[in-house]
Amino acid sequence: MKPDIEELRKKYIKNPPEGMTSEDIRHMSGDDLLDMDYFLNEDDPFDDLFGEEGFYIF
Repeated sequence: MKPDIEELRKKYIKNPPEGMTSEDIRHMSGDDLLDMDYFLNEDDPFDDLFGEEGFYIF
């Protein structure tokens, strides 16, 4: 399954991530754009690791 890179580019040009400009997005390679999208939408690996109320020691 190959994502549509141009759709991602348009998405991030309209609303660039913090610290970037739409011009930065225009000049990114397809691989860099896919990497950025992956890391911006990556699930937190530590989410729900310790339960709802925090860390427990038994």
